[in-house]
Amino acid sequence: MNISNLKIIKASGEKAKFAIDRVAESLRRSGANEELIQKTLEKLKTELYEGITTKEIYNRAFNLLKEDNKTSASKYKLKTAIYELGPTGFPFEKFIAALLSYSGYKTQTGKIYQGKCVTHEIDVEAKTDSKLILIECKFHNAGRNCDVKIPLYIDSRFRDIKNFRSNGENKLTFEEGWVVTNTRFTSDAVKYAKCANLKLLSWDYPKGQGLKDRIDQLGLYPITVSTLLSEREKNFLLSRDVVLCQELINDTFYLDHLGISNPRKKRILEEMRDLCKH
Repeated sequence: MNISNLKIIKASGEKAKFAIDRVAESLRRSGANEELIQKTLEKLKTELYEGITTKEIYNRAFNLLKEDNKTSASKYKLKTAIYELGPTGFPFEKFIAALLSYSGYKTQTGKIYQGKCVTHEIDVEAKTDSKLILIECKFHNAGRNCDVKIPLYIDSRFRDIKNFRSNGENKLTFEEGWVVTNTRFTSDAVKYAKCANLKLLSWDYPKGQGLKDRIDQLGLYPITVSTLLSEREKNFLLSRDVVLCQELINDTFYLDHLGISNPRKKRILEEMRDLCKH
């Protein structure tokens, strides 16, 4: 069919013109070579129709890619894999803590901080010997972005903590406050954060240093990207705070605990080692 004027439905419900270049770019980021990208796109074109959703396009492209290259398929499904860390948002906090831990920070989740006015439970604390970062994580479903109310609210909490710690009794300086989301920030949210000196981290912000970029650069993928683990197995691992493929590579205890056969365990670990190469 002629796809030049094809209209698709985005996660927000908004209609948009289909852009095959965007699909090609997402396939490219998965590590697929140009031959496989073109092969996948040609097959995908035959399955498109007016009013198809972006989710359906993604599912079809993912299944086509998986037929030829499971590692690329796993990387391609990264955004969906992050959504699968929900719905409570707690595994997402653990994932962010794990990313920072592998980047050299000592991290804790759910730590209580005293403010000047009230106490605050902070999602993630990340620190070095000289630096303290406090991070609030906002997990959303597809189609919902972080608006300006979120950094406004979080900024007020961080200010309360800073006001308490400015009395000189606390040796470790609170240098940075972060707001992290698995989706995107609105333009007003970004504008406020810049003005208030808040650091934002989202799926693709800051440019070149967003979540997807950091994950690819570090080779630290959530276990939910696996094409071989079942949903039940993923949920079991998340309930035990195992959120990174790297954690399973380093310690197979939980795979053994799940009663996974040795041949299947070998395939799972091979998939994860291929994925985590960077």
